[in-house]
Amino acid sequence: MKILYFYQYFSTPKGSWGTRVYEFAKDWVEKGHEVTVITSVYSKSDLIATKLVEDQYFEGIHVKVINVIIDNKQSFLKRIFSFIKFSIISSYFAIKLPADIVIASSGPITIGLPGLIARFFRGRKLVFETRDLWPEGAIELGIIKNNLVKKLAFWFEKVCYKASSYIVTLSPGMTENIKKRYRIDHIDDVTNAANIEMFSKYEPLSNSELLPKTYAIYTGNIGMVNNSYWLFEAAKELKRLNRSDIKIVLIGEGQQREELEELAKKENITNFIRIGLMPKDKLISFIQNAFVSLVPLKGTPVLDTSSPNKFFESLAAGVPIIQNTNGWMKDFLTEHFVGYTLDPNNPLDLANKLMQMHDNVELTELMGQKALEVAKKYFDKKILSDKMLRILEKIHHGNDIGK
Repeated sequence: MKILYFYQYFSTPKGSWGTRVYEFAKDWVEKGHEVTVITSVYSKSDLIATKLVEDQYFEGIHVKVINVIIDNKQSFLKRIFSFIKFSIISSYFAIKLPADIVIASSGPITIGLPGLIARFFRGRKLVFETRDLWPEGAIELGIIKNNLVKKLAFWFEKVCYKASSYIVTLSPGMTENIKKRYRIDHIDDVTNAANIEMFSKYEPLSNSELLPKTYAIYTGNIGMVNNSYWLFEAAKELKRLNRSDIKIVLIGEGQQREELEELAKKENITNFIRIGLMPKDKLISFIQNAFVSLVPLKGTPVLDTSSPNKFFESLAAGVPIIQNTNGWMKDFLTEHFVGYTLDPNNPLDLANKLMQMHDNVELTELMGQKALEVAKKYFDKKILSDKMLRILEKIHHGNDIGK
């Protein structure tokens, strides 16, 4: 098959971002398929471009890099402009490039434009991949406030779903949400995946200032949606309780990074440590040597459906998880005894749980062992890559699934 994949955030393990598309595409190429990814220059990826459009190759994957920079630190309007600019330029390739299957991977919802053009102008079979619930998430978080824009966004979302031969979501919660709202049956979830081989192979801690199993780790964007102040306030509670021996380490960038660093310095919260972005292959030792991984999000219903990379990577590293949503991740942690769900508005709750896990080494290590077991069973990249490839092959060789 010739697979054309529209995704704005492509990265290899040398970048500081999720590698799902890289891992899947690499596997599909090894199985004899042709994969072309149309992407942009994301600040956390390892891609660099000097021309407007550059052809690059990674492990047999043809990557067309459109030189549109996307950064979480950009203003809302600038990011929207970048999304629209990318979708317009990439639409040219939706018309020009040969394909048996076209995948449009959202968010943002604007990625649907090249997918729809490939569907209606070239008769391609379209798979819409929902990574998060755009625009519902942006509306619930107060990012989109204009009523007309809301209506247009929901209309466009519906058009994308109805035009698709199949919809792939990244979590069971997203699947149920879309089924309920649009009465759609041609849908299934293929969650984010974990590179078990990469994350389970032990790497000694490369930071001399940290000691193994003395810190909780957070990796990713430092901002409002990720509830980063919850982590800072928990570090303050630990200091108040004379437990500064337990550190909270953040590795990443984001809108709130500088203000939190300044607050930590001003209030002398020495157990709140921020480390800059690093490639995924360098990140592994920091995750493996933490006693728990933190997956915080703002307490809002739409985020209950989230499927963050750090959740899967932490399990693959054999590290239990603390998170604070009330959706499928909560159910999964409870069912398999690999972590805890806490109140997203109660930093003392987090501080107390960190003390409990830090001091109860035997139980915490048992949860870590179980974490690796369930990662191998449910989230291995090979299993999930094969699941999505089977969907693509059925669409290519037969009738649209579910229609």
